Amino acid sequence: MERPSLDGLEAIWARRWAESGVYRFRGTGPRESVFSIDTPPPTVSGRLHVGHVFSYTHTDVIARFQRMRGMDVLYPMGWDDNGLPTERRVQLHYGVRCDPSLPYDPGLALDGGGARSTRPVSRRNFVELCERLTEQDEQAFEELWRRLGLSVDWSRTYTTIGGRARELSQASFLRLLATGEAYQAEAPTLWDTTFRTAVAQAELVDRDTEGAWHTIAFETADGPAEVETTRPELLPACVALIAHPDDERHSALIGTRARSPLFGAEVPVLAHPAADPERGSGLVMCCTFGDLTDVLWWRELGLPAHTVIGRDGRFRAEAPPGVAAGPYAELAGLTVRKARERVVQLLGLSPRPVTRPVKHYEKGERPLEIVSSRQWFIRSTRHRERLLERGRQLRWRPEPMLARYESWVGGLAGDWLISRQRFFGVPIPLWYPLDADGEPDHSRPLTPDALPVDPASDVPPGYRPEQRDRPGGFTADPDVMDTWATSSLSPLLVCGYGTELFARTYPMDLRPQAHEIIRTWLFSTVLRAELETGALPWRTAAISGWVIDPERRKMGKSAGNGLSPDALLDRYGADAVRYWAASGRPGVDTAFDESRMRVGRRLATKLLNASRFVIGFPEPESDARGRAEPLDLAMLGALDAVIAEATGALADYRYTDALERVERFFWTWCDDYLELVKDRAYGDLPGAESARVALRAALSALQRLLAPFLPFAAEETWSWWQEGSVHTAAWPEPGGRADTGALAAAGAVLAEVRGAKTRAKVSMRTPVARLAVTAPADVLAALRSVESDLLAAAGAEAVTLGEGADTTVDVTLATPPDTGG
Repeated sequence: MERPSLDGLEAIWARRWAESGVYRFRGTGPRESVFSIDTPPPTVSGRLHVGHVFSYTHTDVIARFQRMRGMDVLYPMGWDDNGLPTERRVQLHYGVRCDPSLPYDPGLALDGGGARSTRPVSRRNFVELCERLTEQDEQAFEELWRRLGLSVDWSRTYTTIGGRARELSQASFLRLLATGEAYQAEAPTLWDTTFRTAVAQAELVDRDTEGAWHTIAFETADGPAEVETTRPELLPACVALIAHPDDERHSALIGTRARSPLFGAEVPVLAHPAADPERGSGLVMCCTFGDLTDVLWWRELGLPAHTVIGRDGRFRAEAPPGVAAGPYAELAGLTVRKARERVVQLLGLSPRPVTRPVKHYEKGERPLEIVSSRQWFIRSTRHRERLLERGRQLRWRPEPMLARYESWVGGLAGDWLISRQRFFGVPIPLWYPLDADGEPDHSRPLTPDALPVDPASDVPPGYRPEQRDRPGGFTADPDVMDTWATSSLSPLLVCGYGTELFARTYPMDLRPQAHEIIRTWLFSTVLRAELETGALPWRTAAISGWVIDPERRKMGKSAGNGLSPDALLDRYGADAVRYWAASGRPGVDTAFDESRMRVGRRLATKLLNASRFVIGFPEPESDARGRAEPLDLAMLGALDAVIAEATGALADYRYTDALERVERFFWTWCDDYLELVKDRAYGDLPGAESARVALRAALSALQRLLAPFLPFAAEETWSWWQEGSVHTAAWPEPGGRADTGALAAAGAVLAEVRGAKTRAKVSMRTPVARLAVTAPADVLAALRSVESDLLAAAGAEAVTLGEGADTTVDVTLATPPDTGG
């Protein structure tokens, strides 16, 4: 008979599962019959990497387990195609840039392929290119997910830029606007000058950046007052000098005025507790704006805003009030770096090199600036205590991840900035009336009467298209929503907010995600759910760790070390890769380890071979009621304990514990029980029927226990002798049998026999001339109950059993016959 193989199983079963709809969500039962999962929508901007495979496997294990427990599993997949990475990918792929001033070209034809030139295209053309490329990526992603064996209901796939998502996002925004939870403000905003967009607090990262300290002397009535700064170019934006109120060195200066060198601007000297007496001279410049502390001082001390850096990252043309125009003209139009060099040169400063952490946009390369701009916000700081309470109500797996959420919520520095200056996203659904001079009235936004809407091409109620951007007419809000502002509504989107389905699926049962987006996706979803439904969006948050390389760095696209899963799936197969992924414990960073994939492939192969072996025994009579043999009872009792432990672990999202327990028993069952029972199972004595019944009962349970982890091998072996899919079969239940310890005792003796034969370098079929066991009384009793099975497996005529404090096994092998010379 041909040996079974794992090769090709993914393609066979992925196709059959798709055709049969085995993972289709029915949605007809009450809420208690449903298990709903808020699956993370991966960013569609390139290729999936091994980190995706790692964390999405964890979710799939739980989905498969719950489905086998009889739950109607809502397990959709979404695509987060609404974001800056998509725009960047389109720009590079097609060689284009978006110019909203250009008209739409319905005949635009671009093939992509990394064109070197940068061709300007209209906003609508650019969005169409984004949609085209993301659709291609989504197809590739789906193919890989199917190959990995994700038991997703693909009929419920959504995108964060799709019609349903746009309608829900815009409707939610308008509701928040009506209740005052969404508002627009002209305020200092973190700004990425490369991408020309505002950046939210959750998108910040600190990166060590090389710079220099500079000492600058201001003129005061009592002589020069020195400040230390790493940003001398912001001297013309200085609006105050600040000292700590308890710093006696500068107490005499508080309340006086100082004059800046070179630019001659007079600024007040003020006290504030946020000034660090240990930093430099203890006297610091407040510039509008160098960092978030400057914003704090500006706001709390009521200082003027003398902004010098524009959204393009260059110094503005006109000097701020009170700043000498001549020296400032030296800086106008320069980049920040060039302006810094020029100020250092003009003042004759002596830089002292330093490396310090500087705020960056997580996807950007240049340090962020703070510019004044009009942006949209959702109120979050006013709900801080309620959000902290919701976090404590949520079931966290692992529990310590709650601390990360509380740290983020407790440290919120401001409300959630949701507007972005991009093109491919859900538009802010507003227009503004223009006065006679063509200036927009932001205090009277115009709202749509139907959704979804694109204000850049649609017209507000009561206006005509020709009134767009004309005095007395209207203008569209130019911004789109942050990607988190749309994906944060994923529970409402997949549960059918506003439909009958919603009550059957919400709050959802599970939010699986990585720990680094607790501050973004998890927090924003809790906030939106609170504002929309007044409840948590899910009951449990299961947090995955990262996949890390040998240097303990996160593996991913941004780090440049993200491996493509395709080669791994080619080399080891999906079940083996899933086995490695499931070996990573919840919330724990896990090393990328191909040796674990080899172990997983060996396990899946063993499942095929062991299943073929067991099914090869004569089928027991369907009405067999014979007496169960002690070894069979012991094995089934041990299996019952495994079923109970694995069930409890999976119900608690401890999938790694479940896998380890099942795997350990499976190898014992293969190596010991099958070896001990095979002679009896082949025979025709009364004990044979007991062996055959026990073998098939155990195989059925083990195939189901391994199905969430090794879905392809489990389905293949199940199909050899059972009807239907193993993935909709009932999860095994303990049968109330006790483990007598007979299997473990006999297995230990058998291991010693194997060891003796291995050391002697003889065949495992070599007879045993003498087998003697000394053991405690309970172990001896267990061995006596299975003595015949043990002798058959060991190849011994008899065994001598003696009582002793410890277990020892003495094996004497038969001497091979002398064949002569």
